[in-house]
Amino acid sequence: MVIREHYARDLRNMQDEILRMGSEVEENLIKVVTALLKRDLVTSDELVKSDKWFNQRRIDIMNQIFGIIATQQPMASDLRLLAASLEIAGELERIHDYVKGIGSISLMIGEAEVPAKLVVHMPQMAEKGRFMLHRSLDAFTQRDSDIAFETIKRDDEVDELYNNTYRAVMAYMAANSDSFQLAQRLEWAAHNLERAADRVTNICEWVIYLASGEYNQGKELLRSYNST
Repeated sequence: MVIREHYARDLRNMQDEILRMGSEVEENLIKVVTALLKRDLVTSDELVKSDKWFNQRRIDIMNQIFGIIATQQPMASDLRLLAASLEIAGELERIHDYVKGIGSISLMIGEAEVPAKLVVHMPQMAEKGRFMLHRSLDAFTQRDSDIAFETIKRDDEVDELYNNTYRAVMAYMAANSDSFQLAQRLEWAAHNLERAADRVTNICEWVIYLASGEYNQGKELLRSYNST
């Protein structure tokens, strides 16, 4: 009984670490875009440097998971939880790589003025990505594939905002060839936000796997949804 209680505590601690990591990623996704728009180079630099913490958290969670597998002989359902958790921690670390990327772009731009028309959609993209991430973690906590699937569908909203930004950047480049590099870097920042939302859909895929035992079911259902 004591062994099982220790095992249950280890599983809870592992999930708590993932949720803590996810909460930090959510916060930084908003902070880095705010720093970019306000030309806050101090915060941009802090967020770039903070990425080391997320890299280490992923390794720590991985070691927790391997320790549970080695010592607790988890059942099949718990093995799914551990496999999904390992992948979700990896996706969170990769999302923060995009945060780091946006921070680095902000530092590259330096003190230059940012054309408003090129960044107008970025706060929406960041907030939608943050909300998607929050819901994906809710789905993980609740083992709820319906929440996960609904979150996957929201990725189209981020894609549309990115496409609008891309078109605005291309038009700006055509009219302002002397600002080509600045516009290109802002497009990179928008693309990082779009990719961050894609990574959230990967988290949702793992939640669906956790709930159903089947991987890729979410994308297959989404293709069916879009074809109707």
